[in-house]
Amino acid sequence: MKYNKVTVVLGGTSKERDVSLTSGRACIKALKKIGYKVSSHDPQKKALNLINKNKTDVIFNALHGKNGEDGIAQSIFEYLRIPYTHSGVISSFNAMNKVISKKIFKKNNIITPKYFVINKDYFSKNSLKKNILKNKLNFPIVTKPINEGSSIGVKICKNFEILFKASKNLFTEHFELIYEPYVGGQEIQVAVINGSPLGAIELKPKRKFYDYEAKYSKSANTAHIMPANIKKNKYREVLKIAKKAHNLLQCKGVTRSDFKFFKNKFYLLELNTQPGMTNLSLVPEIAKYRGISFENLVEKILLNASLNK
Repeated sequence: MKYNKVTVVLGGTSKERDVSLTSGRACIKALKKIGYKVSSHDPQKKALNLINKNKTDVIFNALHGKNGEDGIAQSIFEYLRIPYTHSGVISSFNAMNKVISKKIFKKNNIITPKYFVINKDYFSKNSLKKNILKNKLNFPIVTKPINEGSSIGVKICKNFEILFKASKNLFTEHFELIYEPYVGGQEIQVAVINGSPLGAIELKPKRKFYDYEAKYSKSANTAHIMPANIKKNKYREVLKIAKKAHNLLQCKGVTRSDFKFFKNKFYLLELNTQPGMTNLSLVPEIAKYRGISFENLVEKILLNASLNK
């Protein structure tokens, strides 16, 4: 065993705390089952810099959202000099920030919906109208915070009044919002682990889109189609794009890239460096289809833990 004592970091203070607790508990159970000595650490109860480095060989990062997925937790793990799973400080920050990641994708010829950004200080009806015209965006328009996960704060707006009202509400909690045209078509998500694409799954939400409820509630009845119902050459193409995005952002461990397949083109919406590990999560489902058990998947992620990434 490369590592013996594992600390699973879970919970935290973000809006995705509940999902992180579920992910973390599933990973603890899996690691114990295959013989690791596992302890847990919840940064909501005790600060991350208080992890006892003498009592752990490695950190399994099961945090989601702010302070867990955006480079902050990663910088503390680097400071403590304890190897940790998933991506490093800069990769995590860049992937979590939808504007930075989109700039990187565009620069490297990965198609992503066009967009503009407004911050709270410059927001008005007039500035919103001007930006829509300048960037030639047609309704429906999607707005969301630039650095939240799990579809938190995502609003699909069919006209200007709805968009203005949704923006005003979001600005009570967030400083910067991104605006992009709503892209129709198939919802395709790709898992990449340790630099190799695992597979692509298609989602058919019964709800308006694949929102927080559709992701985490069984009652939402989101249909999961594995493998994604697309032609073989297109399936290979989307795996290739996801691998390229993973490598461009210099990610480590596991990532999940979210695409829309519309008019024979793949639009990369975002890349997640800390995808969910719950019983409804997509990465474990893709892995299972490939013959990789949940325990095996968790161990693969663990054995890729490192520092200085």
